[in-house]
Amino acid sequence: MRALDVARLAFALMLFSPAAYAAEPPHDIKGLYLMTDYPAVTVRPGTTSNVSLRLQNYDLSPQRYQLSVANVPSGWTATLLGGGQPVGAAMPAPDGSVALQLRLDVPAGNDLSTHTLTVKAEGQGSSAELPIAVSLAKELPAKLTVKANLPSLRGSPKSNFDYTLSIKNDSGRNLVASFAAEAPANFETSFTEAYGTQELSSIPIDAGQSKDVKLKVRPPTTLDAGHFPVKVTVKAEDASASTELALDVVGEPQLQISGRDGLLSARAVAGKQSSIPIVVTNTGTAPAENIALAGTAPSGWKVTFEPATIERLVPGKDSEVQALLTPSDKSLAGDYQTTIRATTRGESASSQFRITVATSTVWGVAGAGVIGVALLLMLGAVARFGRR
Repeated sequence: MRALDVARLAFALMLFSPAAYAAEPPHDIKGLYLMTDYPAVTVRPGTTSNVSLRLQNYDLSPQRYQLSVANVPSGWTATLLGGGQPVGAAMPAPDGSVALQLRLDVPAGNDLSTHTLTVKAEGQGSSAELPIAVSLAKELPAKLTVKANLPSLRGSPKSNFDYTLSIKNDSGRNLVASFAAEAPANFETSFTEAYGTQELSSIPIDAGQSKDVKLKVRPPTTLDAGHFPVKVTVKAEDASASTELALDVVGEPQLQISGRDGLLSARAVAGKQSSIPIVVTNTGTAPAENIALAGTAPSGWKVTFEPATIERLVPGKDSEVQALLTPSDKSLAGDYQTTIRATTRGESASSQFRITVATSTVWGVAGAGVIGVALLLMLGAVARFGRR
């Protein structure tokens, strides 16, 4: 029985052993290597170029490797950099690498032939070489591209339309890009930093890099609904690029309040309800929905409306409602101010009405009666006591 168990265990080990070995990566690379992603580069005479390198150690013991560059053309300067400073040797750890850079300073006026430089790393018993082909080329013309993340925006005449523009310098040299926007008449435009508020007219962009700027477009508030184009042009030296943007402006209601026939005054009696006609007009370019009416009057007064809400008011039309105004019964005769407001989504209007208040005639009759009674009493007293 024990022999059968041992046989089963041995068979299981035979099944799992290939999988275990297959999971381990093969270790068939050993030695020292100099590597780069770009072993052939193009450089413009009169400029400086950097080539990224790495010195890779595969399964070797650590040691010092002397670094050098051979076959450097006359007048060129080739410098090996490590950690941002010139280095003459490197020591990669086993199965590790050291990052290096080959800096090439190429003088102006060189011919446009191709040169092959050789980077070397030499140690005791192991070394590595890396040939790098350097071609010289004339200066390429400046090239720009500009692209908007959202080229078409929608809003009302009171909206700010903000566009984010990505400007890329596809040239081989640094450029200063200037920009301008062509918009319809009375539109305001301004450029700012992508994450700032400082207005700009130009921005420096390094070779091969891109930067974002923000364009803000403000249409006139009296603008009718419609589709409006805006063109952005970017220039730098002899290069230019442009992109087309668009504003879709939707209509917006605009309210006005007045009395009937344009009057902003009315009369009322203290302690009594008066009905004052109020005219609400939509002078905008879109219907106004659910217009709510409200009023502010002196302390003790009451203001209500009939109806209290205008369901819908199309552009160019008006609607009349009644303001039911009750001055306080303690109000003295004179002029008072009452504010009437109309509010719809995103729009409101208000007007002040002068209310001339008169006291009730009942109080006038009562006052006259009191005065009359007082006179009669006085006359009676004079007649009675005068005989004595």
